[in-house]
Amino acid sequence: MIYVTGDTHGDIERFRSPDFRKIRKGDTLIICGDFGFIWNGSKTEISTLKKLSAKDYTIAFIDGCHENFDLLEKYPIEIWKGGRIHRISRNIVHLMRGEVYTIENRKIFAFGGGHSHDYEFRRDSENWWEREQPTYDEITSGLRNLSDNNNKVDYIITHEPPASLKDCLRVDVFERLEVHAFLEELIKTCQYERWFFGKCHIDKYIPMKFCAIFNRVIRL
Repeated sequence: MIYVTGDTHGDIERFRSPDFRKIRKGDTLIICGDFGFIWNGSKTEISTLKKLSAKDYTIAFIDGCHENFDLLEKYPIEIWKGGRIHRISRNIVHLMRGEVYTIENRKIFAFGGGHSHDYEFRRDSENWWEREQPTYDEITSGLRNLSDNNNKVDYIITHEPPASLKDCLRVDVFERLEVHAFLEELIKTCQYERWFFGKCHIDKYIPMKFCAIFNRVIRL
């Protein structure tokens, strides 16, 4: 089975909630950004990652706006399920931006990254990375990978929502970046069954194909 949930922000307690207990051996859990367990490289963090690495299911996350990209990019790049990943441990992988993965015969387009809502407070500190925002090359790579799949996938997993969904949910309505326009264009050019995103920190189904997800764990 494949499951999807929202931002975990380094909170190990999330994995002890009843919703997570339905995930079984051999399943895959996809996290829609802000994984948060690769942040400062502390002994506590290393210990927590070891606990997650002991899970008998796969944890696959896209990056969000609160990741330590200096640490994340030190992990080795591999091909997994047809797309590039950073291999964190035996069962933990980072799904890289613009890649298409085939998991249990389902094609999944993953595109992490975005813009921190607290950018004004973090930009001059040591815990903000310009690389949180997707680049032109990452966007064009994503378009190329979708084209190679005839612009048709089963699921789209992103951190940010498309521009029109920001208006619908009334979140960050004045914030418009290249990534929002890119995701908005995918609504028109790509065929998909369902689109999940985590940035808004709410659990809400938006007809017909969109789902803002945070605490819930949904089976695809």
